[in-house]
Amino acid sequence: GVGPSVASPDEGVVEDLPLIDEKAVEQLTEGLISHYLPDLQRSKSALQELTQNQVVLLETLEQEISKFKECNSILDIDALFSEAKHYHNKLVNIRNEMMMLHEKTSKLKVSGINI
Repeated sequence: GVGPSVASPDEGVVEDLPLIDEKAVEQLTEGLISHYLPDLQRSKSALQELTQNQVVLLETLEQEISKFKECNSILDIDALFSEAKHYHNKLVNIRNEMMMLHEKTSKLKVSGINI
């Protein structure tokens, strides 16, 4: 008795493959590329333009942000000046009161009243 023959899984595969025509592969590749390449190039240029526009937009935004920062610092300086003016007025009032009190005490001393 002859046992069942065990066939290799790779047996017959090479024979099943058709012969590959290099010229046909090259022509199919060129056809595929020529079909998709124009769209891809248009997409590439559109993306480049979009990227350039985004760079311009970012630069513009940075300039606007710096303008707002300048405005805020100007407002801070403005508030500081008005506060300084307020305290200057207080000091002037205090000085005037002290001068008035000094005059009153001087008059009282002249009148002979010791304080």
